[in-house]
Amino acid sequence: MNKEELSALVADILRGMEAPVNCEKPPEKMEMERVAADVSNMDLRKLYLVEDAADGERFRKMKLRTPARLGSGKAGPRYKTLTMLRFRADHAAAQDAVFSQVAEDFAEKNGLVPVQTRCKDKDEYLTRPDLGRCFDQENSQKIRSAVAGTPRVQIVVGDGLSSAAITANAMDCLGAIRDGLKLKGIESGKPLFVRYCRVGAGDAVGDITGCELVCVLVGERPGLVTDKSMSAYITYKPHTGVSESARTVISNIHAQGTPAVEAGAAVAELIDTILKRKVSGVGLLTEAGA
Repeated sequence: MNKEELSALVADILRGMEAPVNCEKPPEKMEMERVAADVSNMDLRKLYLVEDAADGERFRKMKLRTPARLGSGKAGPRYKTLTMLRFRADHAAAQDAVFSQVAEDFAEKNGLVPVQTRCKDKDEYLTRPDLGRCFDQENSQKIRSAVAGTPRVQIVVGDGLSSAAITANAMDCLGAIRDGLKLKGIESGKPLFVRYCRVGAGDAVGDITGCELVCVLVGERPGLVTDKSMSAYITYKPHTGVSESARTVISNIHAQGTPAVEAGAAVAELIDTILKRKVSGVGLLTEAGA
C-alpha cells in the first residue's frame, strides 16, 4: 500500500467516525464508536461495556451507585481497549496530582497567608513526612505575625498529596466554612496556606497560635476513581504529639463524593459541636454514644 492509498484509507475511516450514530444505542457505545477525544471525561458510573448481557439495564442501574470498574467487558482474555485506556488515564492523573504543585500565586489570589513546612521541595516532602508536620523559625514567625491574638478557630489549607484536590475544592469549601462559622458567631483567624503540608502541620499551628481548634483542609492521596479528593481534619486543642484518634475527619470531598460547598457547611456544624463539647475524634463519638 503506497502513501496515497494509506491517506485515502485514513480519510475513509475518519468520515465513518463522523457519520451519524444510532441514538437508540447506550451512551457508552456511542462514545466508543465515535472514539472520544478524552476518555477521562467519561462517567465511570455509565460506562458499561458488556456485550449481550443477560440483564444489562439492571446492571446499568446498579452501576449508577458506584464508580467502581464493573461491567468492563472483555476482548478474549483481555480488557477492552477503552477500559485499558481509561485505567491508564486515571493512573496518570493520580501521578500528576502527587508530583505537581499548587500554583505559586494560589495563596495571594485567594487571600491566604502562604507559609511552608520544613520540606525544601516536593521530593523531600514525599520522602520525609516528619518535615511536613513542622515549621522553621522564619515560617513560625510569619504565622504569629499573620494571625492576630489567639483565634478560637484556625483554618489551614494544605496542598498535601493532591494539588488538584486543593485547586478544585479548597476555596469553595473554605468559603462555606467561614460563612457557617460567622452565622454561629464563631471567630476564626486569617486562613493559612501551607505548602508541603501533612495533617500534623495543623498541630504545629496550634502550638504557634494557641488556637482552641484547628481545621486542616488537605489534598488526599489520589486513587483511580478521582485525583481531586480532599479531606477536612478537625482537632480540638491541637498540639504537637496529639493522638491521631483525637481528630475528626470529613473525607471524600470532591465532585463525585461530597461537593465542596456541602462539605463546608457540614464542617462548620461539626466545629460548632466540637467547641461546645470540648472534644474531637474518638472522644466525640464516645460522648455521642453515651
